[in-house]
Amino acid sequence: MASSFSRILSSKRRIGVLTFVGGSVTAGLLLHRQHVSAGNPVRRSYPASAEYPDLRQHNNCMATHLTPAIYAKLCDKATPNGYTLDLAIQTGVDNPGHPFIKTVGMVAGDEESYEVFADLLDPVIRERHNGYDPSTMKHPTDLDASKIHSGNFDSRYVLSSRVRTGRSIRGLSLPPACTRAERREVERVVVDALAGLKDDLDGKYYSLTQMTDKEQQQLIDDHFLFDKPVSPLLTCAGMARDWPDARGIWHNNEKTFLVWVNEEDHTRVISMEKGGNMKRVFERFCKGLKEVERLIQERGWEFMWNEKLGYILTCPSNLGTGLRAGVHVKLPLLSKDPRLSKILDNLRLQKRGTGGVDTAAVGGVFDISNLDRLGLSEVQLVQTVVDGVNYLIECEKRLEKGQDIKVPPPPLKQFK
Repeated sequence: MASSFSRILSSKRRIGVLTFVGGSVTAGLLLHRQHVSAGNPVRRSYPASAEYPDLRQHNNCMATHLTPAIYAKLCDKATPNGYTLDLAIQTGVDNPGHPFIKTVGMVAGDEESYEVFADLLDPVIRERHNGYDPSTMKHPTDLDASKIHSGNFDSRYVLSSRVRTGRSIRGLSLPPACTRAERREVERVVVDALAGLKDDLDGKYYSLTQMTDKEQQQLIDDHFLFDKPVSPLLTCAGMARDWPDARGIWHNNEKTFLVWVNEEDHTRVISMEKGGNMKRVFERFCKGLKEVERLIQERGWEFMWNEKLGYILTCPSNLGTGLRAGVHVKLPLLSKDPRLSKILDNLRLQKRGTGGVDTAAVGGVFDISNLDRLGLSEVQLVQTVVDGVNYLIECEKRLEKGQDIKVPPPPLKQFK
């Protein structure tokens, strides 16, 4: 225990705080690669060529960009916390591909992973995030919900609205690599901060190890309870270790603002409600997120953030905003139109079944959300969803009248 916390304290001494002016981010860290010193080199009995994974049948971003030369350069390196390249890529080695989407194929074990293994992670990030180059670009943050317009959807079509993101506590390893003590410290820090929320954000924390049968059933009925990860993409990354130790769910009394603790990330923050008032959902999201960050900082901690990658999370796919703004929307006619996939691509949206990835749509109801995470602000992404869903609803209305619809033009290339 003592060595774990001495490592946390030493990590805080290594870094300098940069204040990000503008109100939405009150404390961030500007990490330069020269500021991160790798940990002890990995001791090997065989050369890198003998350890290189067989990726000939793989279809994920890691497999696309990992070459024998990059592996040889990085395989003997470790972060100051001891996280290695082989640990980072194991989930992508064990899971060659996905039937519907090209997965990332690697995770971060700590904040420093993105610096120590940048030779591989930077090209993975460029592919996954539509050309965003973390070596030359800066990520914008904007949590001013007043900028959203036309954010109240037609309730005849939109059944529910939700905005979620993740946040990580600086100085503590991420879920693929954290020790039991670190995971419990994440829970302690977050739950202590959440206890300071007031008024419409006032709520209660439910520990997965301590909740009663009645509380568990209520959380299941509310569709709030998350299960032990069973997806091999998560289990091969080490995210189900010690389950359910130090995991839990917090929600406000109105059940419209939730925080998951120690699931795939240190925290998942969710604002949600029935109906189509996405602007109100986003307003609550921004308010709650700012309050949680303030309370975390008052207790001497801060979120992982830097100006190149935005908010740091376990999976590279969630870097930047980590934001997914989504609605459950009824599109029974449009869902049968062969042009729907192209329409969604050009609107920078993605669709899932109402149960999430790998689930089917029921009754023409889809989960529609933003495709991008990094390089665009929270306001920009939510507005993209608002504009795009309004376009989809208009298409559905035209099809109901027997009228034709048009595929919108593709967006301008975001990153040159």
